[in-house]
Amino acid sequence: MSGFSPEWLALREPVDRRSRNAAVARSLSSYLETETSISVVDLGSGTGANLRATAPLLPQRQHWTLFDYDADLLTVAKRELAAWADNCALSANGAVLKKSGRHITVEFRTVDLARELDSVFGFKPDLVTASAFFDLVSAEFIQRLAMAAARYHAIFYTVLTYNGAQHWMPRLAGDDGMISAFNRHQTIDKGFGPAAGPEAPGHLADEFWRVGYRVVEGESPWELASADRSLTEQLAAGMAAAVAETNTIDPRVIADWVASARTDASVGHIDTLALPA
Repeated sequence: MSGFSPEWLALREPVDRRSRNAAVARSLSSYLETETSISVVDLGSGTGANLRATAPLLPQRQHWTLFDYDADLLTVAKRELAAWADNCALSANGAVLKKSGRHITVEFRTVDLARELDSVFGFKPDLVTASAFFDLVSAEFIQRLAMAAARYHAIFYTVLTYNGAQHWMPRLAGDDGMISAFNRHQTIDKGFGPAAGPEAPGHLADEFWRVGYRVVEGESPWELASADRSLTEQLAAGMAAAVAETNTIDPRVIADWVASARTDASVGHIDTLALPA
């Protein structure tokens, strides 16, 4: 599952990378500092941005399995990873990459995670990771994932889970209503049952605590300024389209809101690291 265009994912990738919580990332790296190799599964991997950002935190030898519902995005991922690597050898369903002294093998798998989550753990991962994913899934899916990770004693690390906080500048009278309607839209079924939406970070922490993990959290907000104008405009347009689907805000209010120029925006996210006891 991804459901996003390569163009949108490319536009957000540099902002995602700079927004990651450095303290949470250091905690992951420190936990693994004595390891020489690691097996990783990436859920809803899109074009491979999470691999590109996370690989520098991990041991020298890495094996990644990228799972996404969209086969076309996995094709883009293969191309983008080949361009990112210092050296790359491609095969029909995989790649062998060398990047900054790391040896990274990659498999690409098309999967419906809502129905085939157990298949992910057939790869016996040491680390389960994702980016901007868990606000789209259900609380029940998060519970199943935490229980499965615990069975395999897998580390869990996810970044940029939306937490419902937004601030736009300059402020408009319609901001609060638009944000509230958007957050309601985030709970609509995205293919996994009623989505956790802004409550997802809390569900992640609760479920991993429940299975005995140590949980580390940190804020990772998008802070958008004039240099991010294209992303800000697309974010506002996407938000307006989502709000329109709720039928709770006057279409004229939505049109006025999305047409208003914004200089800055902040969108709240949480990074979550869960470590086996």
